[in-house]
Amino acid sequence: MKKYASETIVTEAKAVSVLSSIVDDSFGEAVAALASARGRIVVSGVGKSALIARKMVATLNSTGSRAVFLHSSDAVHGDMGMIGPDDVVLFISKSGNTEEIRRLLPFVRKMGNHVVSIVSCRESFLGTHSDSLIYVPVEREAGPDNLAPTTSTTLHLVVCDAIAMALSRFRNFTADDFARIHPGGSLGKRLYMRVEDVFDRTNRPWVSEDEAIKNVIITISSHRLGATVVLGPDGNPEGIITDGDVRRMVENGKDINTLRAKDIMSRHPKTIDVGALAAEALRKMEENKITSVVVLREGKYAGLIHIHDIMREGIQ
Repeated sequence: MKKYASETIVTEAKAVSVLSSIVDDSFGEAVAALASARGRIVVSGVGKSALIARKMVATLNSTGSRAVFLHSSDAVHGDMGMIGPDDVVLFISKSGNTEEIRRLLPFVRKMGNHVVSIVSCRESFLGTHSDSLIYVPVEREAGPDNLAPTTSTTLHLVVCDAIAMALSRFRNFTADDFARIHPGGSLGKRLYMRVEDVFDRTNRPWVSEDEAIKNVIITISSHRLGATVVLGPDGNPEGIITDGDVRRMVENGKDINTLRAKDIMSRHPKTIDVGALAAEALRKMEENKITSVVVLREGKYAGLIHIHDIMREGIQ
């Protein structure tokens, strides 16, 4: 079993390793045709190719190109109505000769839509009746007897990703665009969620520089953030005291009755503006091995953002 599994991986990896050679002028013309669509990109296939087509649609929609999936079998039973006059239709097929495509393709061409195909047989019905062709040669499938779609679907998937990324660059799709259409995912949150969206602005622990240690401990405990900011006379952060600072003070045998906040605080605390990305706050915590960062609004103390605030939003 290990032998057959390894052979499958090696066969598919070898096929992918030479796949970039298909990126020729015909490939470029096909991608240009997809980029010129004034409507949507309608992606169609049947069988395993239909699964690749669905993945292609998902990738296109998430990278700035409007797309919709059309199953080749369902199309001739009414679903062709989803094809608009400004749409470009992309067919995916290994053989290019499936009955469903042979029935559907003439109707699509009669409607006047530009047809792009990803196919592994140039002389097939699909290959000879497409306006733009991306030829993906498949030497053999990875499975026994060269039967089950394995290498072919892998190659078609890689080609679809290549097309989607080329279109994304062509459309100048940015990280901000990605965040706009991925608001619910952890990747999107890293790109759009700000500190002000995450930290608790009502939980604002602080003490003065001359505050007694007893009151410092009470402040840290009551706010449950594991730290308190030390403010100077002008209201600006002068330092921070964490529960770790308090423990070290006790371990060193210091007299808490004579010490003040300024005696145990860490000066020059790490700060971040409310408008900064929450992911940037997390980066500062990780780099400095701390769990809280002081939040500033127009240079003034606004609160603390804790690592739990960020983790709770799924930002990693």
